[in-house]
Amino acid sequence: MGKKNWLFISDAEAGERSAILFTVIDACSRRGIDPFEYHREVFTRTPTMVAKDYPGLAPEAWAKERTSAKPDSKASLTKLTSSLQRQCA
Repeated sequence: MGKKNWLFISDAEAGERSAILFTVIDACSRRGIDPFEYHREVFTRTPTMVAKDYPGLAPEAWAKERTSAKPDSKASLTKLTSSLQRQCA
């Protein structure tokens, strides 16, 4: 893919948009992010966001947000267990 295939993109603006998209896909891949999952969430969140929040959509910032948002499964299990014990007592 690439090289001579890019000669047939048909429009300079389309070529620029394709280059941006492939750059973001490559940035995701380099950081171990699933590009499809990243784009799906970004395209879902973007319409309801304000422009000042856009920097949080960069692949690196997005990955940090995702890892901090995931609860620790062991801590969650402990919290759930203690909650159930209080309800039964």
